[in-house]
This record gives sequence, structure tokens and C-alpha cells, in this order.
Amino acid sequence: MSISRRNFLGMLAAAGASAAVGKKAQAASADFTGYPDSYGVLHDTTLCVGCRSCEEACNRVNNLPAPEKPFTDKTVFEKKRRVVTGVYTVVNQYKEAKDGKPPIFRKMQCNHCLEPACANACFVSAFKKTPEGPVVYDPSVCVGCRFCLLACPWALPGYEYDDPFAPVVIRCTMCYPRILEGKLPGCVEACPMEALTFGKRDDLIKIARERIRRHPERYQDHIYGEHENGGTSWMYISGEPFDDVGLRTDIGTTPPPKLTAGALGAVPIVVGLWPVLLTGIYGINKRKEKIAAKEKADAVAKAIAEKQAEADAALKAEKEKAKKAQAGAVEKAVKKALADAAKKAKEENA
Repeated sequence: MSISRRNFLGMLAAAGASAAVGKKAQAASADFTGYPDSYGVLHDTTLCVGCRSCEEACNRVNNLPAPEKPFTDKTVFEKKRRVVTGVYTVVNQYKEAKDGKPPIFRKMQCNHCLEPACANACFVSAFKKTPEGPVVYDPSVCVGCRFCLLACPWALPGYEYDDPFAPVVIRCTMCYPRILEGKLPGCVEACPMEALTFGKRDDLIKIARERIRRHPERYQDHIYGEHENGGTSWMYISGEPFDDVGLRTDIGTTPPPKLTAGALGAVPIVVGLWPVLLTGIYGINKRKEKIAAKEKADAVAKAIAEKQAEADAALKAEKEKAKKAQAGAVEKAVKKALADAAKKAKEENA
């Protein structure tokens, strides 16, 4: 299998992170096959109608900011979207209605890998695979190295830069707090077409296989996520080739720890220095950002001071001008009053 530049960088990032801390990241071991009885979600794209109820529910249960366009607005399907600030999941349209066939939609979010590449790449253990299934993220320990963005084969994590000094990863949590409370993920609960099914991962695989067996003319004979990247907790079945619904089919089935173990053995010096180098670059960039911010603040303060000085000078000049004008008016009024008095006295003596 060929390796893209992004995949190679992801391997190095993940391997270097593991080398830097001298232990496995919290993704599990190279022989890990998933927590028993963990949960997952099965997305049947043949049932999805693009109603965006899942997006609305995700927004509501996670207290996310309202979108620029309402969830009923279908013009969003005119271009492909991805997770951004304030958005954990999006539904994209991949085929329009044609020849009596309905349009094709797919929901996009974190796939919650059994052995997450993001967790394997994170040398501060900001990511962790939980026994329940979701991959959780702790922003309090994140250093913003962005190894997770490089490592994810689907490029699913987003970054929120509203605070340049404390950026955080934007990603679906599979509603982990709700699962712990015995509730369904918000998107699953809201789906009116039952395109999303929540349950034990092993049971979901059985459900998917049974649907494919009963309706071979409707489905591709494959469960996407059963083995991809070592397996995922979020899986798909589709009536269209998975490439046609925006899912990569070139990532293979090898879990990240095995990939990074090979990279680590092949280039120990480079891999060992990789996290140190990038962390150093990150530190330098952070310092440059702080210096730039201070310089900008100083420049703004200086500009304000100069404008204030100009305003003060202009105000003083106007006051002096008004004072002179007032004095001139008083003098003119006095002269006029004296002239009027003299004229009146002359008329009385005549």
C-alpha cells in the first residue's frame, strides 16, 4: 500500500510521541482488539434523508453556538463541509436525485477508533479510548502540538483558534456523558429515519451483516469501520461505493500502534527527535505570538496616545479661539453701548 505524505507525517508524529514519553500512548497495545462490550453507532446511509436533525440535536445537547444558517436550510449541501469551530458533526450530500433514485447523504464526525491514532500520537495523553467506546479529549493538558491532526487518517479533528494562546481540538464526543447516564447520543435519539443505530459494537456488526444478507441489492458487501484502521466504534453501511460517499478506502486495516512501531524501529533518531523538534517549534511560535501580541498592543496604545494628544491640542486651540472670540464680542458690545449712550446724551442736550 502506498503511503501519502500526510500518512507518513502522521506515522512519524505518532511514533515520535511514543518515543518522547517512553511508553505507549493511551490508545492501547499493538495487540488490542477493542474493549469487550464497548458501544458504537452504525450509520446506514441508505436511510439518511439529509434532514440535519442529528446536527441540530448535537448542537443542543453540547450547548454549541447557533449556526449561521438554520438547520432547515438545505443550501448547505451545495458544498462539502467539515467540522469547524462550534460544530461537532455535519451531513454532506454526495449524489443528487437522479433516474428515480434519491440523493445520497452521509453524516461526518469522529469515528472513535478502537486504537485511536490521535491518542497514539499525543505525547501528553490528552486523548484516551474509554471502555465504553468514545474517545475522549482533555483540553487542560493539550499543548497544541497538532500531532492528532497529522495522525488522523480521516483528518477529522478540527482546531478552534478563537483564543490564540489556548486553542482546543474540535471533535465529536459520541455524547460520552450521556452514555454514562444510560442515554442515547443526541444524534441517534433525534434521527427520525433510524439511520443511526446505537448499541454494543459486536451487536451492530451482526445487525449490519444481517441487513446486507437480506438486501444484497441495496448494500455494498462491506461494513466500513469493522476493520479499517484497526476498527472503529462508528461504522457505516452504504448502497454506494464508500469512495463515493467521502470515505477513504486506502487506509488499510493495520492499527496505528503497529504502524508506529515500524517507523520507530526504522528511524529511531529522527523519530526520537521529532516531538522534541516540533515541540520546540511550537514553543518558539508561541513566544513569537506573545511578542507579536505585545508589540501590537503597544502600537495600539501608542496610536491612541498620539490621537489623544492631537485631540487635546485641537481642543485647547478651539478653547483659545473661543476665548478670543468671546473677548472680541464683549469689547464690541461695550463700544456699541458707549456709542449708543453718547448718541442718546447728545440728543437730550440738543
